[in-house]
This record gives sequence, C-alpha cells and structure tokens, in this order.
Amino acid sequence: MTGRDGGADLRPIGNSPVVVLVRPQLADNIGACARAMANGGLFHLRLVAPRDGWPQEKAWRNSSGADRILDAATVHPTVADAVADLHHVFATCPRPRHIVKPVLTARGAVAELRQICARDLRAGLLFGPERAGLDNDDMAEADALVRFPLNPAFMSLNLAQAVMVMAYEWWTAADDTVPRRLMTNESQVATKGRLDNFLTHLVDQLDACGFLRNLPKRPGMVRNLRHLFQRGEVTEQELRTLHGVVTELAIGRRRRGRLETETEA
Repeated sequence: MTGRDGGADLRPIGNSPVVVLVRPQLADNIGACARAMANGGLFHLRLVAPRDGWPQEKAWRNSSGADRILDAATVHPTVADAVADLHHVFATCPRPRHIVKPVLTARGAVAELRQICARDLRAGLLFGPERAGLDNDDMAEADALVRFPLNPAFMSLNLAQAVMVMAYEWWTAADDTVPRRLMTNESQVATKGRLDNFLTHLVDQLDACGFLRNLPKRPGMVRNLRHLFQRGEVTEQELRTLHGVVTELAIGRRRRGRLETETEA
C-alpha cells in the first residue's frame, strides 16, 4: 500500500503531535483524517485496533493525496501501546464525563502542545471512534481533555472534522499570515498624491458640468467625495479607470454641447 503515485510530497515539519485514532470504524474516515492532518501540518498517525483492519484502500482514495501520512501510519492493539513512547497525551472529549482532569479548548490545548513540542518532548492527541467517542479507560491514558466550544444545541462533529479543528489550531498558532489584506493583483495601492490628483481632476469636471454649482454646499460636497475615496485602499489601476471615466464624461458633455450649437445654427 506504499509508494503511491500522485501523492503530495508531505514531510514532517519540526516536532509535531501524534494523532491517535482509537478504534476507527471506516477507512474513508481515516483517509479524511489524513487529509485534515496534512492541511494543518500534522504528519504522525497511529491507529488503535481499526475495526476493518489495516491497510484499507479506501483510506488512500479518500485522503486527496495525503498518501505519505497513511503510508507511515502504524497500528497498535491498545491505547496504552500507542502512547507508550509519548510524554504528554491529550484526549478529545465531546461529552462531560465523571473524570477529574484539566479540560482545555482546542486553542488552549494547542498552546500547551506547542510548548511541549518546543521542549523536544513527544505529545499525542487521542480521537475516539465515530459512533461513541473515547471511553473512560481510553481517557485514563490522557493528561488532559479537549472540548470544542461549539453551539451547545448541536455539538456533533464527525471524526475528520474533529481532527481538522485541532490541525487548524496547530497550524495557525505558528502562522504569520496577516488577518486582513487587500488583493491588488498586478496593480498597487495608490499613494495619497495619486489619489489627490484624481480628486482634483474629478472636482474640476464637476465644476465644469455644474454639479457643484451650489456654492454654499460645495465645500461639504467636495469633502464627502474625498472621504469616499480616502476610505479604502484604492489601487492605481482603479484610479486610471476612474480618470478615464471622468475624461469620457467630459468629452461627451463637450460633444453634446457642440451638437446643440450646430442644431441651433
């Protein structure tokens, strides 16, 4: 089942947590989990007593190219065996249990996991079977529980979604993508000087056509126009387009004026 063609060239990035799927029931879901892991930079997968055995071709078909994760996955008879070489283990727990353990959100868990992995200690994340989740014996192997703060009226997640939440939090905790940016493609954000040049052009033509003929209101109208264009990051290409619009409107006005003059003559 190894060495498939077309899979992504996925390689571990630093020391990352091991994902442990406990008694997973469907190969499709194992593949979807591998896909979610690859999205978030998690590469180590362990399977505890998969219901239908391992390997299963459906897993690879449903992984969207996360073949290397599945190729390297290991199978273990018990949770204790799967986590024996780890230093810290967190277990996802969708429902309250009568257990005395720290309970973390996904984001809080990842903050601790980042610190653990930075110390060159090995950590793991337990995810339970699709139907019932982890039982009390499974969670006894964990240091802490992880619960996702979702809509309390509907907190149901499938296995791959649960893995995706943790993978996303793991990745974004170290990601430096700015929260918001303007996509300008081949253009650039216009400088204040270029924007002022356009506004001068626009106001000149608005004066010429009589739009600003109400002199008491003219200063306020001009300010409103300036506020409108200064509000966002107008690009140079957009300014060139607007210059062309204003120029064509002026040409059209002059053309109509000449036609009217010729008609009167």
